[in-house]
Amino acid sequence: MAKGRGSAWNAVAAAGVTLLFLLIHSEIAQAATYTVGDSGGWTFNVVNWPNGKRFRAGDVLVFKYNSAIHNVVAVNSGGYKGCTTPTGSKVYQTGNDQIRLAKGQNFFICNFVGHCQGGMKIAVNAA
Repeated sequence: MAKGRGSAWNAVAAAGVTLLFLLIHSEIAQAATYTVGDSGGWTFNVVNWPNGKRFRAGDVLVFKYNSAIHNVVAVNSGGYKGCTTPTGSKVYQTGNDQIRLAKGQNFFICNFVGHCQGGMKIAVNAA
């Protein structure tokens, strides 16, 4: 009889692992990918690009730009408001950066001189 109970327990454990895998997989499958600035790419006056869009944690933003004249910097709210690069900020510079959104506020700027001030910044809230 002990063997029978062990078999039942193994079946329950296997079902639990399968359910966990499916839940994790469904979260990943639901993530969306957005190209910042749409066809215009990461450039000046994209500050309003996120307006009207709904983002979730895990969604991916794709920043496409000329890396000789732009970059993407993930900053905090102070860096966003002041167009500054706080110490420790992550700087992306490939020209085709893919950044996964964290839950809550996500802020990005271009820190080339005058670019952030010219509207090359976005604030994205991910639910």
